[in-house]
Amino acid sequence: MILDLIPSTLRMTTPIGYAVLGGIYSERSGIINLALEGIMLMGAYGYVIGAHASGSAWVGLSVGIGLGVIIALLHAVATITFHAEQIVTGIAINLLALGITEYLIPTTERVAGLPDIGLPFIGSYSMLVLLLPILMVVSHVFIYFTPWGLRLRAAGESTEALKTLSLSRAKWQYVGVILSGIFAGIGGCFLVSDVHYFTKGIIGGRGYVALAAVIFGNWRPLYGVAACLLFGFASSLDLIDLLSIPDQLLRIIPHILTMVVLAGLVGRSRPPAALGKMKS
Repeated sequence: MILDLIPSTLRMTTPIGYAVLGGIYSERSGIINLALEGIMLMGAYGYVIGAHASGSAWVGLSVGIGLGVIIALLHAVATITFHAEQIVTGIAINLLALGITEYLIPTTERVAGLPDIGLPFIGSYSMLVLLLPILMVVSHVFIYFTPWGLRLRAAGESTEALKTLSLSRAKWQYVGVILSGIFAGIGGCFLVSDVHYFTKGIIGGRGYVALAAVIFGNWRPLYGVAACLLFGFASSLDLIDLLSIPDQLLRIIPHILTMVVLAGLVGRSRPPAALGKMKS
C-alpha cells in the first residue's frame, strides 16, 4: 500500500513541477506570475478540445501549449507593455480562464492520452513524467550557465547590466513569461492526458501550490521541482486508505502545506532583486 505512493506521488508532482518551471522563468525575468493557475487551466482546456477534434493526443498537447502561451501573453502585454499591477493582472487572468472554461464547456467524452514509456525497475509512466527531471536539469543549465540565461536573470536582478549591453529588459521579460506559458500549459495538458477528460476544478489550485514551491525552492529549477515532490506526496495521500483518515482531510493537506511554506519562508527567501518592479 505504501509503495503505491511512489507512482501516485510522481503523477501528482508532474503538473506542479511544470508550473514551477514556468513560474521560475517568469519570476527570474522580474514578472510575478500569479496567472499560473489560469495558464494551466487553459492548457488543460486546449488539450481536451484539440484531442477531441483530432483524435490525437499530440494535437491536444499542441493546442494546450498554444492556449497557455496566449494567456501568458495577455499577462505579459498587460504587465510589461502597459505596466499594469502584476498581482492584480494575474488574478484577473485566472478569473478570465475560469469564466471561459465554464462558459464554453468542452466535451465530456474520453480523449486520448499521451503515450506511456516503460523503463526497467521503475515501471511505466507518461512521457511527461519522465521528461520533467530532464527539463529541470536543462533549465538549470540554461539559467545559470548560458549567456541567454544570464540575460534573463539580469532582467529580474540588475537592469543596469542590461543597459550596459544595450539589451531590452522588456524583451527578456517577454521571453520569461512566454516560457512560463509553455511549461504551465504542459502541466495543464498532463492533467487531462492522465485522466482522459476535462472536469470543472481539474487544476484544483495547483498553480498556487506551484508558486509556493517556487518560493520554497528559492527560484531555482533544481530546488523548485524537488520541492514539488513534497507537495506531490501530500497530494497523493488521499489516493490510499491511510489509517482510515477521512478523504476530505487528506485533500486539504497540500493547501495547508502551501500556507505553512508561505508563512514560514516568504520573509526569509531571497527573490530576484527587481521582481515586480517595472522601473527600468
